[in-house]
Amino acid sequence: MANALATKINTLRNSSLFSFIRTLSTSSPSSDAASASATTKKSKRRKKKNFFEVAQFLPNWGIGYHMAKTHWQEVSYEITKLNLYKDGKHGKAWGIAHKNG
Repeated sequence: MANALATKINTLRNSSLFSFIRTLSTSSPSSDAASASATTKKSKRRKKKNFFEVAQFLPNWGIGYHMAKTHWQEVSYEITKLNLYKDGKHGKAWGIAHKNG
């Protein structure tokens, strides 16, 4: 269900109507096209988090939780063991693969 909702949100974000509405602004009509194109180029994508950056906020670093990437359909991993490196943002993870559930 959550995966379907995320897919629906992504399709809405990529729709042409949404991008048209997003480009509208409340600025005065005297603004030139050069400044408008400069503001659209400034928008940056948010950096995606790796597994350990997501799991650090879960109880017990996510051991026992089912984790999956957003584009994986009906596949997840149940985390069974973690080995963190010193920085806390990298390491090794072990788990059991689950398909359709």
